[in-house]
Amino acid sequence: MRIALASLLIAGSLPALAAETLRYGAELQGFDYPHEVKRFKFGSQGVSLQMAYMDVQPEKANGRTVLLMHGKNFCAATWEGSIKALSDAGYRVVAADQVGFCKSSKPAHYQYSFQQLASNTHALLEQIGVDKVTVMGHSMGGMLATRYALLYPDQVEQLVMVNPIGLEDWKTLGVPYLSVDQWYQRELKTTAEASRNYQKSTYYAGQWRPEFDRWVDMQAGMFNGDGKEIVAWNSALTYDMVYTQPVVYELSELKMPTLLLIGEQDNTAIGKDAAPEAMRSKLGDYKALGPATAKRIPDATLVTFPDLGHSPQIQEPERFHQALIKGLSISSKPSSSKGN
Repeated sequence: MRIALASLLIAGSLPALAAETLRYGAELQGFDYPHEVKRFKFGSQGVSLQMAYMDVQPEKANGRTVLLMHGKNFCAATWEGSIKALSDAGYRVVAADQVGFCKSSKPAHYQYSFQQLASNTHALLEQIGVDKVTVMGHSMGGMLATRYALLYPDQVEQLVMVNPIGLEDWKTLGVPYLSVDQWYQRELKTTAEASRNYQKSTYYAGQWRPEFDRWVDMQAGMFNGDGKEIVAWNSALTYDMVYTQPVVYELSELKMPTLLLIGEQDNTAIGKDAAPEAMRSKLGDYKALGPATAKRIPDATLVTFPDLGHSPQIQEPERFHQALIKGLSISSKPSSSKGN
């Protein structure tokens, strides 16, 4: 009886143990993407780099291209559902891993800025012949998409932001500064269990389904592999970029129609756990940040999902993509609606 009970206990713990022990390479070797991964090779800041990307052609093209920009703890692969929905609707879809992330290069020394990442991505689009584009960014990708739209306004037909961060300036609100070295030590401690707990509470508003484990494995596997030090180092460098380069002050300069898709249960704020306890509940309030952001943007359409978290495109893909496809064909007249 004791042996049988012990066996049951061990078996019950296997999913968690498996997630903890997955190991991927520093460029996410071993983790499969939903479409062919291509490589854009280029020089930047004196070094040779490569950006991994997917370029998915629709069966019946509508003549538009959507560029997808991933978040801080995400990869191009996490756009899997959105790529299918957009491709089925006739859009060509380009989804790239930014330098420092996932299957792309992780340089030992790089001056990270959203301008630099936007410039890298612009060079990629030139290489594959994309002149006009709708830019869609999630989380940190929303910050990058905003910077891209500000740098290349004539190329961007429409801007889409999905629960973007950088909508408040954490440093002016009192979130303490963490050095790159401090971020590095924090990132070295990344585990599947910690990632799962954070994603459940923030990305999915307390919900969890088995299909979410794939994205825990993706993130934690890089931090558990042989290249975990360079993965953690680049993650630390990009945390510094996110903290020090908010886009909130320039939202009024956006000239193109902008679609905001906001899960209101989101509570994301970089460095919030290091802030004084009394301040934490005031940070990352997306129920307030969504409307405030829409007011700052001259031509904005706000769609809210009152019951969803930081990743509505993964949490409730059918509802999210219905709102997205509808929003991609909106007129330039500002409006507001509920995505439920």
